[in-house]
Amino acid sequence: MNSDFTLAVHSLALLAIKPGKMATSDYLAGSASVHPVRMRKILSLLKKNGYITSKEGAGGGFTLSCRVEDVTLDKIYNLTSVGALQPRCPDANQYCLVGANLSNVLGDIFTDAENHLTAFLKQYTIRDIIQSLKQKQL
Repeated sequence: MNSDFTLAVHSLALLAIKPGKMATSDYLAGSASVHPVRMRKILSLLKKNGYITSKEGAGGGFTLSCRVEDVTLDKIYNLTSVGALQPRCPDANQYCLVGANLSNVLGDIFTDAENHLTAFLKQYTIRDIIQSLKQKQL
């Protein structure tokens, strides 16, 4: 899985614990310890899909525009990481039984694994993440 998933969850959780307050991409990037350009890519994706809104200019930034109980982790995974589990097979000898077929066989296995993963992630929401974070703080 790539870090886009965790950055998206991080952004949504942080915006959710600061309801109604704007957060800049620089602030969110600092919170996640990533370069602001990298964070802006994630924020753009979240905005495009209706999870956040933005206001440009002085005093601008990003705010949450969704209900945290409606955002399941499978939605964020599908948005940021679908296909990330697929193994990368090198070009193979098409005259070899293994080389000619391994990519397809592994592809089927990992597609099944990804289906199980997204079904599992479906049971967790951003609200669950926030609640777990608050418990860790105690």
